[in-house]
Amino acid sequence: MSGDAIVTSDPMTDDATRVVVGLSCDYHDAAACVLMDGVIVAAAEEERFSRVKHDARFPAAALDACLEVAGLDATDVDVVVFHEKPLTALARYQSASRRRGPRAIPGFIRDVPTFLRTNLMIRNRIERWFEQRGRTDPPSVVYSEHHLSHAAAAFLPSPFERAAILTVDGLGEWSTASIAHGVGRRIDLLMEMRFPNSLGLAYSLGTTWCGFESNEGEYKMMGLAPFGEPVHLNALRELFAIDDDGSVRVDARRLRWWGGRPDRLRAVRQALGCDPRPPEQPITDQYADVAASFQALAEQALVRMAAHARRTTGEQRLCLAGGVALNCVANSVMLDQGAFDDIWVQPAAGDSGSAVGAALWWWFDQLGHDRHEPTPPDRHDSQRTLAVDAMSGAALGPAADLDDIDAAISDAGLSARIVDDAARADEVAAALADGRVVGWFVGRMEFGPRALGHRSILADPRRDDVLADLNQRVKGREDFRPFAPAVLWEHADAWFDLDRPSPYMLFTHQVAASQLVEVATEPTSLGDRAAAVRSTIPACTHVDHSARVQTVHRELHPEFHALLERFHDITGCPVVLNTSFNLAGEPIVCSPADAIRSATAGGIDLLVLEDRIVELERP
Repeated sequence: MSGDAIVTSDPMTDDATRVVVGLSCDYHDAAACVLMDGVIVAAAEEERFSRVKHDARFPAAALDACLEVAGLDATDVDVVVFHEKPLTALARYQSASRRRGPRAIPGFIRDVPTFLRTNLMIRNRIERWFEQRGRTDPPSVVYSEHHLSHAAAAFLPSPFERAAILTVDGLGEWSTASIAHGVGRRIDLLMEMRFPNSLGLAYSLGTTWCGFESNEGEYKMMGLAPFGEPVHLNALRELFAIDDDGSVRVDARRLRWWGGRPDRLRAVRQALGCDPRPPEQPITDQYADVAASFQALAEQALVRMAAHARRTTGEQRLCLAGGVALNCVANSVMLDQGAFDDIWVQPAAGDSGSAVGAALWWWFDQLGHDRHEPTPPDRHDSQRTLAVDAMSGAALGPAADLDDIDAAISDAGLSARIVDDAARADEVAAALADGRVVGWFVGRMEFGPRALGHRSILADPRRDDVLADLNQRVKGREDFRPFAPAVLWEHADAWFDLDRPSPYMLFTHQVAASQLVEVATEPTSLGDRAAAVRSTIPACTHVDHSARVQTVHRELHPEFHALLERFHDITGCPVVLNTSFNLAGEPIVCSPADAIRSATAGGIDLLVLEDRIVELERP
């Protein structure tokens, strides 16, 4: 990584500023955030409202929703902070086009109008949004840098007073990875890796090669990797060399990285020994080996980056952001390697989270306000090790109005029973224990890609038929993909090898040896290996005995915690299968109408909408 320091400006003073809006859009995962006096009061992704997966368009509906949650309107906003610098992004695109020569002209002619309408017009689009809502004097608009926004999203809401910060993604302006140092309210970007060198783009290439969609299927490749062996790692490292500091040096000429189609290149075929998998073709062991090789490449690079960040900053704690930080397997490898005592990952680590980071950077780093540790909620002895951050358990989106819930139930021709909190926990826990699949729509919508007990599909993880049933009937997913366990923190160490909370489902842990079941004869086919019973919670145990664990804490998610407690009382098991409430190819549900439509289409047995319980019939 380049060691040239990137210096931020001295703090400003602006006592009149109270409401800061952060925005990200135009590439993928557009989002909005509202900050009041330095507190994150609301954040949401545009895809939840538009119902377009990874929607990149201006987050008009998300911003409307966030202001409504905050009890504000357009006239209350003081400053809007955009998550990157559009002119710098355009300069990088122009440079890449020049390197391709005359071959770039058709693409340049095609793409420049898009830049002019979107990136370069972002100030006008922001002002137009405010004008449409009756404001004649739009707020100030300022710009952060892409990786600075990610770094701020990683560090400023974290529970750490000081930390190293590592940001790794596909591409942002020029940077593809960066190391920063956070102390108090300040963030100093120390060094960066620049395009065409990109670990994120390399991993996306592997995703495409395995037949999954880039910027969407990376988590599928991560889940496929344990079924294979990294037999192509050495060959890949000839195309993506990893230096001692974790820098990835891409052989851009062989890969035509400046704008060609790497998935058509002879060099990649030679390295992997196969053609890209057509999405409609079965997944074979050959592609499991491809996935394992790219996963190993990512882990090696990230471990070295983390070690370099430790040496550079001298810090004992690390904060992570950028899309690559959603690779929970690699996060666990970094933690296990021991370069840092603790790691905190921004739960919305991708571009949606940079809307939060941009707003926080302006408030703390630029305006000079001091950070304060978030006020901890009522703690219980069993929760004493939970580090309090400023993300509110990621429950930062809107909650549903009961009138809207009742209207959606009536419009769907359904009926509901109204119950109190205790009866809801009793009934749902009993339904789960009876093998029923439950749609759970309670409280404020989560911000980020993980469902954490607010917009979730729940099931009993002890049943050996749940994995196939949910993947095929409800979620429409590949059969090799496991589901995540949500476990009561009070009992987590008896079921998983973990020694610290994991409230955001961003690390993997091994299922405890006491819960494992021996497989007499290992199946040979990938599908049969995925279906093999390997523990007492087979639906949440991957082929390598790992699980993407969410520890559930009473102070973060009280309703969800109460449900797990009741399930534990009934079954003796403190674990519930928790997957996002959506159908394949769709965003997580946002409105009660979304929940009813997804539940009925997916064959869910029981739907919980706040204190309303709706019995459903399978189609």
